[in-house]
Amino acid sequence: MFGLSELAIILIVLIAVLAAKKLPELARSAGKSARILKAEARAAEAEAEAQEDERRAQAQQPQQPQQAHQPLGEQPDAPRVIRGETVIKGETVTRDAAADGSRTQQQR
Repeated sequence: MFGLSELAIILIVLIAVLAAKKLPELARSAGKSARILKAEARAAEAEAEAQEDERRAQAQQPQQPQQAHQPLGEQPDAPRVIRGETVIKGETVTRDAAADGSRTQQQR
């Protein structure tokens, strides 16, 4: 009977004969995929190098104290004010869809 190596050779020849039409297309597709993979790997490497260069540049610059940006006249613990709305303690602002403005309701 046939051994394992003889069966493998017969199987390879049979696949080559039956898939002869598709082999050039498969090889072309594999080549395109390899080129894309190489290009993506180069791009990722270049991006990593750029990030590393940026980190080095930041590390070489002298450290300046970070100051929180606050508009003039505003204190850090002051409540946030949204223009166009007036909210008084104890009142609730509700919007009336039919009216052009907003209405207030007393909540006491």
